[in-house]
Amino acid sequence: MKTRKLELNEHNLTRALWEEIFNEDSKKFLDYYYFMKAKDNEIYVIENDQEICSMLHLNPYALKLEDTQFQGSYIVGVATKPLHRKKGYMGTLLRQSLSDMYKRKEPFTFLMPAAESIYTPYDFRFVYDQDHTTLTDVKNIDGYKSVEATFFDCERIAAFYTENIEKNWQICTLRDSAYYQSLLLERQSELGGIRMVFEEDKLIGIFTYMMEDGLEIMEPLFLPGYESAMEQSVIQLKTEKNISGNIKIYASLIDTQEKKPAIMVRILHLEQLLKTLKVKPGKQLHCSFAILDYILPQNSKVWEIYNDLNSPDTPNVLHVKETEDSEGVLTIGALTSFVFGYKTLEEVAKEENVILTDHLAEELKKLKPLNRIYLNEVV
Repeated sequence: MKTRKLELNEHNLTRALWEEIFNEDSKKFLDYYYFMKAKDNEIYVIENDQEICSMLHLNPYALKLEDTQFQGSYIVGVATKPLHRKKGYMGTLLRQSLSDMYKRKEPFTFLMPAAESIYTPYDFRFVYDQDHTTLTDVKNIDGYKSVEATFFDCERIAAFYTENIEKNWQICTLRDSAYYQSLLLERQSELGGIRMVFEEDKLIGIFTYMMEDGLEIMEPLFLPGYESAMEQSVIQLKTEKNISGNIKIYASLIDTQEKKPAIMVRILHLEQLLKTLKVKPGKQLHCSFAILDYILPQNSKVWEIYNDLNSPDTPNVLHVKETEDSEGVLTIGALTSFVFGYKTLEEVAKEENVILTDHLAEELKKLKPLNRIYLNEVV
């Protein structure tokens, strides 16, 4: 058994394993993936007699995290041949890749799990729920038009996202024209595309769609007040494509029927993450706590965090250093759930190995949670 990271010119060697395990993916999609995504991602594998038995892909994404930006990694394509399962191969690949990302000081990594139970032992925790809804026919309203986007439109689409959408989130992917060109190819590989919606000459919204299994709408992003334009443009698309039945909509920014857990996060370089956090306005915070991290033991230290209200420019910036005196204990998974705003401190306090003094609990509540998250990447 040999564990290694493939060279770029070897990435296509994993396609056979992808086709075997993820057989729901079409040839057209895989052509896209191995042409666009696998050309510059990282792929870890375990080989047995030169046969690839297990793999894990890290797809690079530029990410916004509060006031900072970093090059992060999205874990996809985690797969093991059936004959080699239950041998710890996935755990080996996860530990190696997590360690390498830690060395690069990436604050966190993320994934969309096939099952939550697979990743919780490695301290991944859900942080983001995706909105799901179903749209039936609505009354036709004139005034909006939608058109198919081309490669030449991607710069305008990226500008629309940056100017109107990105600013609303603490955590999201940064999207330039290359991002949307790649996304356009991805949707086209799924018999879909990207639609641009206009009120006269004003771009008021965008959404992507797929038609492999009926009409499915991904990420309808519209200016405030134009929710009806979203519905109208989707119905217009349905009519153009002569598709019957209801329409599934995912990751909408309007009130929806259902939210489903979608993205799990794993904190990597804890010190880097803590330094991005903010203290709630007007609050003075000072506390210390021990962290238990059995996968990345470099994080298992006693951390002191505090802000300086007398600092004229950065009163809410969190300062971080190592110390010796601890007021309590948090697992890295429990801290993830709390910091990303997915669980309350009261819920976290009930978890195994978590110990919180009253003072520590009161101080941690002064942190501004990272709960405005928008992560909808698929691959």
